Amino acid sequence: MFVNTQMRMFVLILYILWRSVFVIGNKKINILYLIADDLRPTLGCYSDPVVKSPNIDQLASMSKVFNNAYAQQAVCAPSRVSFLTSRRPDITKLYDFNSYWRGHAGNYTTLPQYFKSNGYTTLSVGKVFHPGIASNHTDDYPYSWSVPPYHPPSFKYEKRKVCKDKDGTLHSNLLCAVDVSEMPLGTLPDMENTAEAVRLLKSMADSRTPFFLAVGFYKPHIPFRIPKEYLKLYPVENISMPPDPDVPKKLPDVAYNPWTDIRKREDIQALNVSFPYGPIPKDFQLQIRQHYFASVSYVDAQVGKILHTLDDLGLTKNTIVVFSSDHGWSLGEHGEWAKYSNFDVATRVPLIVFKPGVTSPLPSPGEKTFPFIDVFQSTRERFGKGQRVKSTVELLDIFPTLSNLAGLRPVRRCPPRSFEIELCTDGSNLASYIRNPEKDLNRESYSFSQYPRPSDSIQENSDLPDLADIRIMGYSIRSLDYRYTLWVGFDPAQCQPNMTDLHAGELYMVAEDPGEDNNIFNELEYAAILRKLGVQSSWSDSLQHHIMYFSNSLKSKMIL
Repeated sequence: MFVNTQMRMFVLILYILWRSVFVIGNKKINILYLIADDLRPTLGCYSDPVVKSPNIDQLASMSKVFNNAYAQQAVCAPSRVSFLTSRRPDITKLYDFNSYWRGHAGNYTTLPQYFKSNGYTTLSVGKVFHPGIASNHTDDYPYSWSVPPYHPPSFKYEKRKVCKDKDGTLHSNLLCAVDVSEMPLGTLPDMENTAEAVRLLKSMADSRTPFFLAVGFYKPHIPFRIPKEYLKLYPVENISMPPDPDVPKKLPDVAYNPWTDIRKREDIQALNVSFPYGPIPKDFQLQIRQHYFASVSYVDAQVGKILHTLDDLGLTKNTIVVFSSDHGWSLGEHGEWAKYSNFDVATRVPLIVFKPGVTSPLPSPGEKTFPFIDVFQSTRERFGKGQRVKSTVELLDIFPTLSNLAGLRPVRRCPPRSFEIELCTDGSNLASYIRNPEKDLNRESYSFSQYPRPSDSIQENSDLPDLADIRIMGYSIRSLDYRYTLWVGFDPAQCQPNMTDLHAGELYMVAEDPGEDNNIFNELEYAAILRKLGVQSSWSDSLQHHIMYFSNSLKSKMIL
């Protein structure tokens, strides 16, 4: 008995000593989380041949770059609540902008809240949570943040008539490259966000308390209200059409996104585009793509200024940096624009994670890790592509991954329907990918997304139906080899799918069809497959079960 007591005391003392050393050594591991809005991986570091993004490319060259990262729903509020709570939309019960998860679903702990509870000063700049009802009109303050979040004063003009036409009249346009000096307040929201982030970094530089600073940029979200000089980087005569600008013949109507939001802009309305397919005239399509690319370079400059400040303050050596987005954005592929679908162009996002001393060596005294690169002054920079992870991951994974990298207590995996559990994750901890090279490509890694529709036919509210109007949910699984989506009946009162009520399906073999243009779902004897495989306890298990069956079947036929 005495020996056992001594042993327990010895182990306890060792644990306390280990914890004290760990905490002392890591008390200043800060987090800088940079979030773009509507950004697909159109970046140089993702091998995009057009976009100029030297500052993000420089970050990527010293980071782990996840090639196949996906959002859980391709619209702002549901995606942000999902990855900030690490719960899927069926658990947050948020598919639109019209509810606050703490009152509507469960009192879930958020990523910044978890860091705050572990002694961090948590700070929010710009669009981190989606503003409005979805974050209780407070950006979830005071739960998630130590001080009230910052919102740039100039944002209130974002949807006003501030876009100058050729005749000098002002409009609320989609294309809105401006002379910043002529704008109300003489600035733009992301410029103000950058200035505030720089101010906060300076204020925290000498603090003994670690910080979690999230900076949410408003671009490249529409309208494309950006400094007009960025258009010079992309002469419209050098812009090409997407490789697949037509609506795929085998695409079910329920899967199509009729891009209602951009139709509301005055310059689009002037085109008299028919509903639902259009198309938009080719010359205007090229201008949309030009303005999107220019918006990405504008965001890149803001990222560069913030990282340059991190360097100047000597904070790079003890700050984890994450760069990502809430979802992607269609640029004319499949005859679609904006987000609101399960296609890769809408769900795939950049995900870049930098940890000093892990993803790159610690900087020497006086050495600059992130010198600012002026895209107007430099030729296209050639950086290393960083350390690549090709396995499929999700935005849900950021919460458990950052917790692990910062040395916080691990967040446990959520059980099914975890409404009563405040702290758990539907994601996976990616820290091993960040600390170690990816030795073997995991072909059985999956990401899941979903998108709601009000009906099988295309309607004005197909893009963004209110919860009460949702009748169909498109549940989608993405592996390295397939994109597989089932459109099934959905009960909005219970937020529950009926997996046996099949409305439509999509199956794409992405190795030979990377654009997801040739839907082979109807070539399968799906009814027989469904009877054979049955329905699993959750939709994600069902889709995973089906995709494994397809893979084995196609391999046996020597198709793969």
